[in-house]
Amino acid sequence: MKGSFPIEKFNTVRTPFYYYDTELLRKTLDTIKSETGKNDNYHVHYAVKANANRKLLRIICAAGFGADCVSGGEIKACLDAGFPADKIVFAGVGKSDWEINVGLDAGIAYFNVESLPELEVINQLAGEKDKIARVSFRINPDVGAHTHANITTGLAENKFGIAMADMEKVIEIAASLKHVEFVGLHFHIGSQILEMGDFVALCNRVNELQDRLERHHITVKNINVGGGLGIDYQHPNEVPVPHFADYFQTYRKHLNLRPDQQLHFELGRAVVGQCGSLITRVLYVKQATYKQFAIVDAGMTDLIRPALYQAFHSIENLSSDERKETYDVVGPICESSDVFVKAFDLNRCHRGDLLALRSAGAYGEIMASRYNCRELPAGYTTEDFV
Repeated sequence: MKGSFPIEKFNTVRTPFYYYDTELLRKTLDTIKSETGKNDNYHVHYAVKANANRKLLRIICAAGFGADCVSGGEIKACLDAGFPADKIVFAGVGKSDWEINVGLDAGIAYFNVESLPELEVINQLAGEKDKIARVSFRINPDVGAHTHANITTGLAENKFGIAMADMEKVIEIAASLKHVEFVGLHFHIGSQILEMGDFVALCNRVNELQDRLERHHITVKNINVGGGLGIDYQHPNEVPVPHFADYFQTYRKHLNLRPDQQLHFELGRAVVGQCGSLITRVLYVKQATYKQFAIVDAGMTDLIRPALYQAFHSIENLSSDERKETYDVVGPICESSDVFVKAFDLNRCHRGDLLALRSAGAYGEIMASRYNCRELPAGYTTEDFV
């Protein structure tokens, strides 16, 4: 089973490029809204780090979502795309002064603070502007996730967040500062998580911490559980929209929210992952001693996930329906790690064939580089080929 693509129009533009199915993106957004609409106190902020393509940001903004940013540049991109400042949250373990000032000047919803030194700097910078910065504390819950080690973020050994043992102390310090207002707690345990049990473990930990805070007579307005929901890289056509019903129901069932408490989510990959494909062209088919290579014009500079995370992306030959043969699909970069997949069955490849690397909407275009002085890949949407 292959995806549906405007192949004739693809032949009019230079490869490699990213193609975004905006019909699928809108369907995904509608599914999320349908699920969160069951709870008036559920709010979704799109994790911009997954993909900051301006056309996609505008669609996500128009759907009424907020934005989760991790840099000053992302805040600027979201403001430019039309996101209201009061729907933007700013996370990140290392916020520079200029980035904090961007958030303060814009009047964003709140900063997700990851350390006491950061809190003190935000208080100082807000004081210089005679402003009050709303802050939420990212707590490291020491909860593991069944995902790649490089994208697990909730263990005590990871660089992210404030240790649970320091939670009350930091909240008390914030109360003594003149230019910050404590408004919530933030958590995030990792990315590409498919086992709901990981989110149940997070719920249990948040419940424990809330009980602990109540014993100190500390109330929390907002709980932010981050994102992390994964997508089905193996079956992009069969499962184009992630299982959002299971995801949100997990929190409804296991997280004990207090009256009037607001629950925030930061979904990225689950929003845009399946709507994007990297379109590349076969340059050469090379028969080696032990294997056959399909050498394409896209490389690790365009999609680094396979090299960085050993990630799998399903590949389809859009130009051929011939019998399948086994290939290593590789790029032109001068690195042995510039391999998209090994021993993969594709319809027989020829020079000039168009291949689609599926499920590339998240952490694809946004992580592209100019290594080897290569040009960055363009990003097109459904509307660009009408």
